[in-house]
Amino acid sequence: MASLKSSPRLLHPSYRRLCQRAFVTTARRQAELVRIVEVGPRDGLQNEKTSIPVETKIELVNRLAKTGLRTIEAGSFVHPKWVPQLDGLQMANSSKILEHVLQSPPPSPNPITYQWLLPNSKGLDNFFAAFDAYPSTHNGYPTPPPSPTTDNGPALNTSSQDPNAMPSSASGVDAMSQSQSQSPPPTSSSTHEVSIFLAATESFSKTNTNCSIAESLARFSPLISSARARDIRVRAYISVALGCPFEGPDVNPHRVAELAADLLEMGADEISVADTTGMGTAPRTAELLRTLTAAGIKNEDLALHFHDTFGQALLNTTVALEHGIRTFDSAVGGLGGCPYSPGATGNVATEDLVYCLHSLGAQTGVDLEAVSRVGEWIMGELGRPNESRAGKATLAGLRNR
Repeated sequence: MASLKSSPRLLHPSYRRLCQRAFVTTARRQAELVRIVEVGPRDGLQNEKTSIPVETKIELVNRLAKTGLRTIEAGSFVHPKWVPQLDGLQMANSSKILEHVLQSPPPSPNPITYQWLLPNSKGLDNFFAAFDAYPSTHNGYPTPPPSPTTDNGPALNTSSQDPNAMPSSASGVDAMSQSQSQSPPPTSSSTHEVSIFLAATESFSKTNTNCSIAESLARFSPLISSARARDIRVRAYISVALGCPFEGPDVNPHRVAELAADLLEMGADEISVADTTGMGTAPRTAELLRTLTAAGIKNEDLALHFHDTFGQALLNTTVALEHGIRTFDSAVGGLGGCPYSPGATGNVATEDLVYCLHSLGAQTGVDLEAVSRVGEWIMGELGRPNESRAGKATLAGLRNR
């Protein structure tokens, strides 16, 4: 691995400052624990062509909360001019969803972190206006679990060379039925964090946010400071990190690493590196992760966000697992797409991701059967076919019992 001192390509000031940055650290967790960030209610629904009733969105959040998920991206405070599929009513809906979560937290088997996407400081002001309307519901801001850490590399059965070296489910049937052996009593505990987004290419940045990458960073600096002043964690998305609809598949991984370093220096708590177009391949995913590591970016500060446009999402997930990444984004039923990326299909389906991870011996805490039922329900509400193969197979197996 290239060192920060010896590699001439890693002289960006933020790389050097990362040596002194106090990264978020917690007690080490088992290498087999993988955290899933469910982005269906926000990222998954933003590409729908018709307006979705707020009652449907609230019911989706309620149902997802019961599946064992620990992090749910529930809404956005984004002005409709940035996302054509949104209108003023839809933005107001996010306030109603936040109000619902604060007033009547969905019962869940474990505490849940709800995420809210923001485009700028005005979005943060709108978030706080809704958040502060219910001060009696705030139980402080305990830090939600960060990405699980690893000891000496991955311990998952991702290799066909030595299938006995790492734990795995005995069969696909085991993976389909894997869930928590003992369900904890329901809880209503929740925390909240905010998310920001910027792009890895200038073309996508100007199309998506009407500003340059440098202007995006400048815009988000005060937002991050304001959120941290309120003890609210900040997640940052780097879009089109593995392919851009305007500049092609060869996005510079060093540029992605520079942006990750800048965002962490500004105070972001987690970076979600997004393959927005689904152009990512296994070799390019591995190269990007090696570049991030060489830049001093720790695995526990990273999440991977794959779209399945070319059917590569689970393969790329396996590559990331082997690298030591333990946080992944997904959307129930394979919901999603990108208004600014023509042809991009949905996020990797949560059901498919859970099935894959369980088959490799990972623990997610997510009930595959429960989340499969949610996927079937929301796709029925939208009048769309279920995009999750694992979800459909799981439900078919249940009906044949």
